[in-house]
Amino acid sequence: MRTGLLVAVVVMTYVGLGLGRWPGVGLNRPTIAWVGVAGVVALGGMTVPGAWQAVDGRTMVFLLSMMLVNGALTEAGVFGWLLQGLVRHSRHPLGLLLVVTGGTGVLSAFLLNDTLALVATPLLLRVTQTLGVNPVPYLLALAAATNVGSVATLGGNPQNILVGGLSGISYGWFAQVMVPVAVVGLLLVAGWVWLLYPEVRSRQRFPAVTLAWTTPAQGLGFHLLVTGGLLLGLAAGVPLAEAAWVGAAVLLCRHGRHPETLLAQVDWGLLVLFGGLFVLTQTTRDLGILQPLADLATHPWEWLGVTTLLSNLISNVPTVLLLSAVIPAADTQGWLLLAAGATLAGNLTLFGAVANLITVEAAGRAGYPVSFVSHLRLGVPVTLSTLGVAYLWIRAVG
Repeated sequence: MRTGLLVAVVVMTYVGLGLGRWPGVGLNRPTIAWVGVAGVVALGGMTVPGAWQAVDGRTMVFLLSMMLVNGALTEAGVFGWLLQGLVRHSRHPLGLLLVVTGGTGVLSAFLLNDTLALVATPLLLRVTQTLGVNPVPYLLALAAATNVGSVATLGGNPQNILVGGLSGISYGWFAQVMVPVAVVGLLLVAGWVWLLYPEVRSRQRFPAVTLAWTTPAQGLGFHLLVTGGLLLGLAAGVPLAEAAWVGAAVLLCRHGRHPETLLAQVDWGLLVLFGGLFVLTQTTRDLGILQPLADLATHPWEWLGVTTLLSNLISNVPTVLLLSAVIPAADTQGWLLLAAGATLAGNLTLFGAVANLITVEAAGRAGYPVSFVSHLRLGVPVTLSTLGVAYLWIRAVG
């Protein structure tokens, strides 16, 4: 009976994670994970010391450190400065599409994609409104590009951070395999937006207007230098957690007088969600709930399909942790497919990734509503085509 109750608690928790909230209870995903773990502990499925052991400390340190790095770069105005520099070179609607897609895609490979979407969305809205063009295709391109671009590196998004921590794949090797997927994927994003939104095809020059740019904060060069050193260290094979920890510590010293402003930008809820999911994953492993999925790890196409489906049902981070319970640590190809599927699947539906919601909500506030169906019109071809590229490439070289 206890086993049955444990299974029920785990299933209910994942249902809540998929819905985003438990009906009738005002809990979000992090608190649902916390309550679910409390239920597991209360039923004797896990002790508190056992729960701590289930949490992968290296992954948590890497994620927290990258959040601090992103927060420092945001405060210093690095994102806005880089994006403004790119937008300045846009001369016509097609050029703006290429700059938005390529620029945000490249930046999201090195910096957490949700942060980039938060910073880039208001900037892009201001630009499109000043130029008098419809922001919707550009905002959709931005959201899709942040998702696709983030697949390139282990630091691009939270699910890749998980894959790096759990699989032991090096930063350099992961990038070597995934960068081509991201590059072709960004070309596909621009191509599908070009095909579905005729207004972005124009090469007629924008009228001469003056855009009010923001000035980066003092210390921009220092932040770029530290971040560049961090990325070089990761590429050279320095362990993920250690490199990110040192980089974040150096940037914290730069904010020594007001460290609370940097700490306030950390997504503590995401850390709670990660910790809870580690415990839930260990519980599912102990209960053998996912054993029927174990065989799929040896069938790449089915494995990618399950990853894509679950990522849209329960979100990508829970999917990676859930499926990690049945994939061998040495199965490099399986881990790469898991990372690609969980990330690229985010473009499928409006609720598939946080970046989608950020951009669509911003468009709605500006008077350009985007429905679930209209997002799906772009999301389906982008997702299927990029997943196809990822599958073929990873099968060939992974």
